[in-house]
Amino acid sequence: MISNVELAQRIKQRAEDIGMSVAALLRHQDIRSTLIYDLERRDKTPSAAIVCKLADGLQCSTDYLLGRTDKPDMIK
Repeated sequence: MISNVELAQRIKQRAEDIGMSVAALLRHQDIRSTLIYDLERRDKTPSAAIVCKLADGLQCSTDYLLGRTDKPDMIK
C-alpha cells in the first residue's frame, strides 16, 4: 500500500497526464478542494468512495491510484 503523499503525487501526475488541473478534477467530481493538502500535510486517508470518484475523473483504475499497478488503464 502506498502512503497518502504518494497517492497525492499519483493524482497530480495523472491529472497532468490527461491535461486536467487538480482543482478542476476535484470540482468536477464534487470532492473537497483541500483533499491534496489533507493527503500531504494531515495524513488523512480518503474513503473508498473518494478513491473511486478520483479514478473515474482521472480515467484510471483504483489499483493505479493505490499503487497496486503502474498502468493507469482501466480494466474493461
